[in-house]
Amino acid sequence: MTQTTPPRDTARESRRVIGATFIGTTIEWYDFFLYAASAALIFAPQFFPGDDPVASQIGAFATFAFGFIARPLGGILAGHFGDRIGRKRMLILSLYVMGGATVLIGLVPNVAAIGVWAPILLCVLRLAQGLGVGAEWGGAVTMAIEHAPAERRALYGAAPTIGLPAGLGLANLVLIVLMAVTGPAFHEWGWRIAFVASAVLVLVGIWARHRLGESPLFEEAVRKAPERVPFAQVLRHFFPQLLLTIFVAGVPSILSYIVLTWALNYGTVSIGYTSSSLLWIGIGCCALQIVMVPVLAGLADRTGLVRWAVIGAVLMGVTAFTFFWLFDTGNLALAALATVLAHASTSFAWAVVPPLLTRAFPARVRYTGISMAYQFGAIVGGGFAPLIATSLLAATGTPISVAVYVAVASAVMLVCALLLARTRTHQDTAPSA
Repeated sequence: MTQTTPPRDTARESRRVIGATFIGTTIEWYDFFLYAASAALIFAPQFFPGDDPVASQIGAFATFAFGFIARPLGGILAGHFGDRIGRKRMLILSLYVMGGATVLIGLVPNVAAIGVWAPILLCVLRLAQGLGVGAEWGGAVTMAIEHAPAERRALYGAAPTIGLPAGLGLANLVLIVLMAVTGPAFHEWGWRIAFVASAVLVLVGIWARHRLGESPLFEEAVRKAPERVPFAQVLRHFFPQLLLTIFVAGVPSILSYIVLTWALNYGTVSIGYTSSSLLWIGIGCCALQIVMVPVLAGLADRTGLVRWAVIGAVLMGVTAFTFFWLFDTGNLALAALATVLAHASTSFAWAVVPPLLTRAFPARVRYTGISMAYQFGAIVGGGFAPLIATSLLAATGTPISVAVYVAVASAVMLVCALLLARTRTHQDTAPSA
């Protein structure tokens, strides 16, 4: 087991790190999920019009997946420099990239105005979003947990983790408000306000991160000698851990994106729910997860990480079937219950994913290792989930095929979590403040 003793951190600095990582990841995920909701509700007729609505929707979801393709590259680049020149600089840069791309998406004309250039520009900017969020999560988790006392790794890791539901909830809330304010014009231009408004949020995030100090464990690693090519070191010395953590980090996203992104289109087109109703349900799920993840993370710190990952995998497999059984009734209350149960099951996994990934890699390559695991996991998991779900439903005619897809993926995660428990861990963390 690798042990280092970084300089003692202060409680004030730890609180700043928790706050800044939460704010920053909330903003990044607001931008990312704003695109996801827009792909489900708006982009098909605006950027991919056609006679076949299914093909049009698949085109919109394909651009959603493009962001996930770029995420590993963003993670590798940010990880390389984050492990060599510092976590803080890369976290600030990630906000600039993501915020700039999001604002520009809000300004791209549709197909009626500029023809084929509209979807091309949309794809390019979605790739830029992928680069930005790819640089974000690994660095935020690394920064938070490297400031954590040994007995609070999962709890500190919960700060950037709950930025995901916070960003999703904020995106849904903004869209609901804009639907009410702009009325019929929402699908024409009202949605664009949500993207352009990201500029204000990004400035807040940059201010919060400029106030941070650097990770003490990074400074210790740099004093000894930073890795010249962290990416190569991860592949050469930590490939088994990388492979296992890709599935541990990637699978929970599948159910999350199916019930909160893909179901926006499925629920409105196939079942008959209103968009605003499903968005409100999504906000409720996000609020629940913001509470659940820190509570479960605190429990995991005391009782063990792997068991909670196993519980999460089992619950996700079960609630995937429960979700469609209740959601397909057409009863809004049952649909809300279905979505809450399914999304809550992912909280058990998300509570322990950050510390599981952190202890799989030593400090000298941690930003790179975590970023690669999480971002490649995003491709294996959530990135293609809406596209796969749409294709499965079209091919089989039954949503049970989508539930089977989630259940099989959850079983793979369970096996990987158990195997990860048998690998060497790297527990170098900050002392109690």
